[in-house]
Amino acid sequence: MTEKKIRVGVLGASGYTGADLVRLAVPHPAMEITALTANSHAGKPMAEVFPHLSFVELPRLTTVDEADWGSVDAVFCGLPHGTTQEITRAVLGKHPKIKFIDMSADFRLRNPETYRRWYGHEHQALDLQDEAVYGLTEHYRSAITDARLVACPGCYPTATLLALLPIVAAGQVDASDLIVDAKSGVSGAGRGLKQNVLFSEAGEGLSPYSVGKHRHAPEIEQEISKAAGTDVIVNFTPHLIPMSRGELCTSYVRLTGGATPDDLRATLQDVYRDEPFVHVAPAGVLPQTQNVRGSNYVQIGVIPDRIPGRAIVISVLDNLVKGSAGQAIQNFNLMFGLEETTGLMQQPLFP
Repeated sequence: MTEKKIRVGVLGASGYTGADLVRLAVPHPAMEITALTANSHAGKPMAEVFPHLSFVELPRLTTVDEADWGSVDAVFCGLPHGTTQEITRAVLGKHPKIKFIDMSADFRLRNPETYRRWYGHEHQALDLQDEAVYGLTEHYRSAITDARLVACPGCYPTATLLALLPIVAAGQVDASDLIVDAKSGVSGAGRGLKQNVLFSEAGEGLSPYSVGKHRHAPEIEQEISKAAGTDVIVNFTPHLIPMSRGELCTSYVRLTGGATPDDLRATLQDVYRDEPFVHVAPAGVLPQTQNVRGSNYVQIGVIPDRIPGRAIVISVLDNLVKGSAGQAIQNFNLMFGLEETTGLMQQPLFP
């Protein structure tokens, strides 16, 4: 590991994703945080916006325009979708040697028409879209290592794709018959004031949202289609569950080629055998969000369905860590030639 610290900046440091990135970056032995932006909180110390970060010394928050991008080696972007493209172009245009790790949705979709259809406007940086690498670490490791711009997956796609890509690629399930029932803690909805995430609205209840139109669906379909070798449409429904962090995706699949649930588990175990963060549960063990809370781990389980010829695949992760900031740091480590697990071996919080 290099003795000289790698200087990092965080765009959108006042959101949950940005704050968790900072939390993980502070003890990272190779990182030094030199720039934090949050336009609506510019001029404030980070401790005023997030009191849990008051025990460490951090730069004051600035606007994007005030940040000194010449003083950083890498940028983590936690801005909302639609706001990242022009900023990315401006930063990389002036500082082409910077490594850019985007945690927003702006560079995840390879097809510009798909982006326009789902996000309602034209992509503003198609030249950069062409070089962006999809940041699902376990499946794009070699490309990420050599990349300048990495588009980290959304939390739902990370949980879903890690569970389904190996068995789709192996031809063990019918890619045209995938049903994903997904549930996320309320931090997945962001930190903005919204009625549906008020305590009285979200507490003691379970709510579906964006039914049939969630913007993570085309991202899931993009990667499943690539693995299947044909265009695929996935039945994906997300739900908001009254907990701060955590995510559970239950995928219902139809077996093909004589495969059994045990065969699916064996394929997943084989693919992820040497992966530090993806763990396949043994038969009879059910993944639970509390098993991975606060960590960069993913747990996947396979259960036989009562319906003959079908199986149930369950995957869990922390939406703010492996589903966002943790995976971003995992990719950062690869991009800078560090051990992939650096700064990410904290174990799950329990209880």
